[in-house]
Amino acid sequence: MTSNIILPVLALLLLTIIVWLYMYYKRLSYIFKHNIDAQDLVSPEQLKAIIPEIVNRPANNLANLFEMPVFFYVLMLLAMQQQFDKPMFIALAWGFVSCRAIHSLIHCSYNQVMHRFVFYFLANLCLIGQFVLFALEILT
Repeated sequence: MTSNIILPVLALLLLTIIVWLYMYYKRLSYIFKHNIDAQDLVSPEQLKAIIPEIVNRPANNLANLFEMPVFFYVLMLLAMQQQFDKPMFIALAWGFVSCRAIHSLIHCSYNQVMHRFVFYFLANLCLIGQFVLFALEILT
């Protein structure tokens, strides 16, 4: 039971780690290739002025992975605590994680906003569905 709930959480954590590593790969590659002094990047404004948007895409995506996914983590922890492992709840968790992974892939690569938005929207529908299922179970 616990593994059914914990696996999507671990998958989203893994996605976050992958994006974090990719962010540093992209940034450090650019910094070394262009001989940029790290002190020139002391503020977010300076970083954006020096490092192009295409290099900063993973950083922007990493910030996204600490917005709605926080809601997901809290909901999943509550579900674990309540031993709530209904198949639909778990399927929606995997739907959320899958859509977030596709969103990250788009965001970190070609970054077409409407493609990204579709998966962001679908992910959040999965999350809302999870919340409704959990709330109905707890409140009834």
